[in-house]
Order: sequence, then C-alpha cells, then structure tokens
Amino acid sequence: MQTATVLHGRENQIHRKGTAPFAIDCNKDSLAGAVSQRACVFCGSRVVLYPIADALHLVHGPIGCAVYTWDIRGALSSGPELHRLSFSTDLQEMDVIFGGEKKLYAALIELIDRHRPKAAFVYSTCIVGLIGDDLEAVCRRVTEEKGIPVLPVMSEGFKGNKREGYQAACRAMARLVGTGDTAGIAKHSINILGDFNLAGEIWLIRDYFQRMGIEVVANITGDGRVDDIRRAHGAGLNVVQCSGATMDLATMMREEYGIPSVRVSYFGVEDMAEALYTVATFFADPEMMEKARAIVREELEKLLPELQRYKAALAGKKAAIYVGGAFKAFSLVKAFRLIGIDVVMVGSQTGTVEDYEELQQITDEGTIIVDDSNPLELSAFLQEKEVDVFVGGVKERPIAYKLGVAFCDHNHERKEMLAGFAGMLNFAREVHDSVMSPVWQFVPRRTKEI
Repeated sequence: MQTATVLHGRENQIHRKGTAPFAIDCNKDSLAGAVSQRACVFCGSRVVLYPIADALHLVHGPIGCAVYTWDIRGALSSGPELHRLSFSTDLQEMDVIFGGEKKLYAALIELIDRHRPKAAFVYSTCIVGLIGDDLEAVCRRVTEEKGIPVLPVMSEGFKGNKREGYQAACRAMARLVGTGDTAGIAKHSINILGDFNLAGEIWLIRDYFQRMGIEVVANITGDGRVDDIRRAHGAGLNVVQCSGATMDLATMMREEYGIPSVRVSYFGVEDMAEALYTVATFFADPEMMEKARAIVREELEKLLPELQRYKAALAGKKAAIYVGGAFKAFSLVKAFRLIGIDVVMVGSQTGTVEDYEELQQITDEGTIIVDDSNPLELSAFLQEKEVDVFVGGVKERPIAYKLGVAFCDHNHERKEMLAGFAGMLNFAREVHDSVMSPVWQFVPRRTKEI
C-alpha cells in the first residue's frame, strides 16, 4: 500500500511511530486552505457553555453563527431546557455600519423578561470584534437593571483556534464562581469538570461518586446549573475530564481559591476505574477506597464476559481515531485494545505536545499520530492503513462512509452513552455491529476507484 501524501506545510504535524525520534508540531493555527476539521473560537466557547441548562445563551452576531451552533452538543438536562433554544441578535448591514449595542441591549431585556434565566451568556462573534461593540458595558448595564449575572464571552472567531474558545468560556464561568453560598458542603466534595452529559453520562458518573460517599457540588457543564457553579469554590477537589475545555477554569480556581485538581477520563474500563481510585486516593479515606474497589468489581463481573464475546469477533480488525480532545484518544486506544482491535491512526484537533507524547507511548509501532488534520489527509490515512472502523465526530462521518469504512460517533451529536462501565459495553456493541454489518459486502472498499 502506497504511503499517503500530505499538504506542504503540514509535514511536522504528522508523526509515524517508529520511523524517527518523536517530534510533532501542535497547538497552532490551522494551515490556510487546508479545510481543517477544527471549529472556530466562537464554536469552542459554545460547546463548553451550552450545557448550562438554566442560563440564557445569546449569540451577538449574524444569524448563521447561532444556526451553526444550535443544540450543538445535544446535552441532556434533568430539569430546565432553556439552553436548547438558540437566540441571536441577527446583525444586519445597518447594524454593522452603526453598531449593534442598542440591539443587544433590547434583546437581553426582552429575553430575560420572557424566560427568567439564572444568568445570561452573551457570545461575541467575528463581526462584533470588527465593529467594536462594547459587550462588557452592555452586559454590566443589564446586570444592574435585572439583578442576574450577564456575562460577555469574548469569542470572536478570528482570534485563533478552538482552544481560545475554551479559554473564553472558562473566563466567563470564572466570573460566576465565588458568588454563591458554600454553607453545608461536605468535606468529601468535588466538582465534575469537562463532562457534557451528551447521553446522560454525568448522571452515571455522579452515581459512582455518590456511592463512594462523595458530594458533587457542580457539574461543569453537563446538566449544569448557574447556582451550583456559583458555589463551586466550596468543593474540596476539581475532577477534570476534558482538560482542553475546562482545565483553564480548574487552574483559575486553584489560583483564586486553592482548590486542587486531578485529570481523569471516564471512557474505557481502565480509565473509569482509575478515575474512581484517583479521587479516593486524594481524600485518603480507606473506606472510600474500598467502596471504589467494590464498584469496580461489581461492574466488571457484569461487563467482562460480554466484552470477551465481542473480542472474539473483532480480533485483528483495525481502527482509526480522530477526535476533538486528546483525552478521548487515550481512552479509545485502551478500549480498542481491550476488544482486540489494533489502532493504526490517532489524532485530535486540540492536542498538546504532552498529549501526543502520551499517545506515542501507548500506541503500537507504525501508528500514525496526527494533529489538526483535514479530509484529504484523513481519507488517505484510512486507505493506506486499510481501516475497518473510524471513530470521530459528525464531520468525519461522511469521510468514513464514502470510503466504505464503518463509523462510530464519539463526539457532540451521539445519543449512545459511552462513558462509564456501562458505556464500554455500549461502545463494544456499537463497534461490533458497525464493523460486522453485511452492508460492507456491497461497498468497493480498499480500491483506488473509490
């Protein structure tokens, strides 16, 4: 099989394990014209803040920006669903010429009066950054008049890449933290950062921790509530999953309130168990650790026999992974190994050097490690490595299906719970059913005519 070619200027963002000493460029702006799979700064901020269910989310900009990110995560809520409504100031040509501050003020007043939110997030888009609307002044005025936090999210799309959007979201949330009453919070308490409750997963994770005797103060941001975030500074520990999205907030809380943090993942058997053990170790409570071990034993007794059945059918198949946050890639490599599938390509949109160094350590010789890829490269890698299943998000799905490759959605739009021990079984079942589907006998896979 011929080695895939890449675009000039992208060579240093691709590493083939075993061919040379490890080195990779990352955390940089996308190559112009490469049609990167990344989203913009504004979208990065929206995917983090969107699941806060009792807040108003108003996009200050053209209607297209709001449409693009409407219901972007599909995050589930156990109560209010105000987050699922997409509001926009719908800036027009005359607003660009004369400014959109009056329109923004009027929109905020109308929406707050109508929906009575606990807080409001106002997102700045590219055009707002260009015309210079003063979001801070408008938000401050409405805060004083309406008595709720109205928070500007400085997320102009042209500022950089998706990671800058994460930072903008964390800065907005940091203005909420510390404004609530922490009375009554237990000694053994945590905030869950970086799970977005795409398929009810945060409810499962909360249950694990509660069975260990731990109080969860705030979900940040899956099934999130404004009042919980306001008192999040009273927790004893921040447990951070999607570190790219929410680690900045954990850092701010450590510097301001002295709250330590640990990084975890809830995907796959190994990482889910390690997450429980890590938290129990932090609190140095023997009884809590024993409860964690009991949870793991109980779940694995149910899970492992089922996984062996899928492993027997899938052994020797090949997988490719391309996800937004690198933390998911770590867990997916381990999860695939558990069911007998070899990972031959892995990459992310927002990984750091440290992330890719870890991927280098846990992957096999010959694995392609790629940062900020594009459809041309991904298609070439899938064909070169003769991949059986591709794991990604909605933008990667068409690439897989056009090449006759099975696909598993592990991003914003999925409806299947994939975290926790139960999620590992769902993942194995989905991969098995996709790879073994009889439809592939009708697709001309692995041919140059595709």
